Amino acid sequence: MSLIVLGTASHVGKSVTVAALCRALYRRGIPVAPFKSQNMSLNSYVTADGSEIGIAQAVQAFAAGVEPEADMNPVLLKPKGDSVSQVVLLGRPYKDVQIRDYYRETDALLTEAVAAFERLQRQFGNVVAEGAGGAAEVNLYDRDIANIRLARSLRLPILLVADIERGGVFAQVYGTLALLPEDIRPLVAGVIVNKFRGDPGLFASGVTKLEELTGVPVLGVVPFADIPLPSEDSLSIADKKERSTARPVRIAVLRLPRIANFTDFELLEEHATVDYVPPGATLSGYDCIILPGTKNTVEDLAVLNRHGVGEELRLARERGVPIIGICGGYQMLGSRIVDAGIESESPAEYPGFGLLDVVTAFSGYRKTTVQVRRRATGPGPILPAMGEVEGYEIHMGETERGELPEAFDGEGASTPDGLVFGTYMHGLFRNPGAVNALLAHLSERRGVAFEPVTDASAGALGAADAYDELARHFEEHVDMEAIMAWFRDGERAG
Repeated sequence: MSLIVLGTASHVGKSVTVAALCRALYRRGIPVAPFKSQNMSLNSYVTADGSEIGIAQAVQAFAAGVEPEADMNPVLLKPKGDSVSQVVLLGRPYKDVQIRDYYRETDALLTEAVAAFERLQRQFGNVVAEGAGGAAEVNLYDRDIANIRLARSLRLPILLVADIERGGVFAQVYGTLALLPEDIRPLVAGVIVNKFRGDPGLFASGVTKLEELTGVPVLGVVPFADIPLPSEDSLSIADKKERSTARPVRIAVLRLPRIANFTDFELLEEHATVDYVPPGATLSGYDCIILPGTKNTVEDLAVLNRHGVGEELRLARERGVPIIGICGGYQMLGSRIVDAGIESESPAEYPGFGLLDVVTAFSGYRKTTVQVRRRATGPGPILPAMGEVEGYEIHMGETERGELPEAFDGEGASTPDGLVFGTYMHGLFRNPGAVNALLAHLSERRGVAFEPVTDASAGALGAADAYDELARHFEEHVDMEAIMAWFRDGERAG
């Protein structure tokens, strides 16, 4: 048996609901896999076989106690700018397309997605599927392969999630149900009201009213919970809470227009003040500056140059502030980027910030996607203290290091003093050893006490404690017996 989790809008909590359901089933000994036919996100993950999927589906897979695989997110869209996205199909780069051209391919992509779902159902027996955005985007009904067309193909029970935190929950639910196609509306078997602030019992009359208005049972009112799960997409940056002023170490992560995989820094956020600083804002006063990954190195580099970020980095370097580049940020720190028309519309050469003597070439439409485990071998006060770390690479382009020391065994580059280094390794700062090495140096420099991360699973995508906490929270406030009945029946709705 399987079900689909749809939402009244983007960012209502569909991904977290799927993760919670997967963990709840796992805790009952029921095999299950997550699925999202089409995801649009620059936060992605590399599976064991080198496939690239949305990080939310990786999180959901770990919640389900299974290894992530390409079928869990058969179509991943990675926006590059100017209405162009890279299409990743079944874990591999397919092509760059204009959105208007992408819609011409949705029939074929839906076929691929349904086939992936069916493979998962044969393998695991149960699948919890997730929609995308709002379910009632009426202008997209003929081409929406993540919500309506998928629901029509699979004929599964639908769990509709609404977000009460942003207000208008009655209009969200009633309006969504009213706008659903007539053949889809009867599939909606339950509603969850998510992100309630305060005592859920205070909404009891609201539950009654919703059920009277819609004729659909409200299966739960789930309170807002701050459980540390990786962020799905750029909408989550705006939700990041203000950091405690009790954390004196301050780290600036440049908020690139096409920032990718900023989940790299969420363990750092728990132990330091991490600000996502837009281009043009001052970098003065920060103890460390990180240039994160990006979906388009050339275009984001141009934005940073227009805002004078190069001069800010030069001044920070003179002050002895550590500067770290991850993936596209590593490429930007180099002396040159040679593009054969992969990142930009035509072949050209671009100067980098020149803080690392490396050259990056984009010479073909090839992407490196691989899980890695490496030992930090670079010089200086930070890298040698990291020890062995693990992560994954997702990048176009190849970088020649020249005469500089490696940052890690076989990869990356560092200045001789170790205060500027770059790496292609996403997930570096999910390793407690890497976090401790960086924060110990920054704390010593600032003259403050440092309390190391001691939990070896801290920051890990597969950390069981967070998933168990999520499942307990969900089950406490949701009628799981009603949902479990859908699985016990073993029959498709409709």
